[in-house]
Amino acid sequence: MSLDSDVIVDRRRIRRKLTFWRVVAALGAIAAVVAVAVVVSPSGRGAISGSNAIARVKIDGLIRSDQTRVEALERLEKSSAAAVIVHINSPGGTTAGSEQLYDALMRLKAKKPLVVVVEGLAASGGYIAALASDQIIAQQTSLVGSIGVLFQIPNVSDLLKTVGVKVEEVKSSPLKAAPNGYEPTSPEARAALDSLVKDSYAWFRGLVKERRNMDDATLQTVADGRVFTGRQAVGLKLIDQLGDEKTAVAWLVAQKKVGSDVPVKDFKLSPRFGDMTFLRVTASMALDAIGLGAISRQLEQAGVVQAVDRFGLDGMLALWQPSPAN
Repeated sequence: MSLDSDVIVDRRRIRRKLTFWRVVAALGAIAAVVAVAVVVSPSGRGAISGSNAIARVKIDGLIRSDQTRVEALERLEKSSAAAVIVHINSPGGTTAGSEQLYDALMRLKAKKPLVVVVEGLAASGGYIAALASDQIIAQQTSLVGSIGVLFQIPNVSDLLKTVGVKVEEVKSSPLKAAPNGYEPTSPEARAALDSLVKDSYAWFRGLVKERRNMDDATLQTVADGRVFTGRQAVGLKLIDQLGDEKTAVAWLVAQKKVGSDVPVKDFKLSPRFGDMTFLRVTASMALDAIGLGAISRQLEQAGVVQAVDRFGLDGMLALWQPSPAN
């Protein structure tokens, strides 16, 4: 065998070994993340300990129905935390998930002093969650509002005609599974959906009016679906105060008699395997382990993961959706 052949064989052997150890490293990274998730999840070991602490809870990203999150907040109800600061940075999500989160925070507020801090965005369902607090604080340039409801479904009927595909169906009544995206939406189906959206929108408006003690004129101004900066939101009674977590702590000290020396500690809402955020972290670690971290970052920057997140939302949405960048 020539020297060149020996070199080629050695290189192939080294590549196979390198690939093997990269796979082992990826599996190890995934196992480590899973182990951490198990440790902090159902038993609530991510909870704060001791009575002299303010619990910091973070609500980030799209809001869906999440029983694990509800159970974590119920554990916080029973904990010895002196108070709770809820940080929200969310464009909203499903109406059902937002209502579930709102109800859980309302139950928590009945047991603990609670204040909301808007990090960068509390829109639609994110603002529904914020309404659980009697005191909402936001930065001057935070975005707040987007009071409204929508129902979206892609319609591919023209595309199907172009490629020569026809979807046949047998259903019990004209409005069953309507709209389905395979045919133009009928006036009857559109009217039925319009009724659903208007009913949920009326609930949202009523919640804002009640929780923010808002008159009809102001409600009419803020409930047209747009977002407002924190500076605008103060004057419109959507929030109470401009500031950050230090402002929230000062409010708890002044209004709820929480000690000024009480520290703020994170309370982790348990991740779950079906959560896209959890999967994102796991996938990112795995790609980094096998030398493909650049691909992970490119996918993140391209918005692919966020798009998948949004496609996973079912039903009526309370969601602020800025136009995609050109």
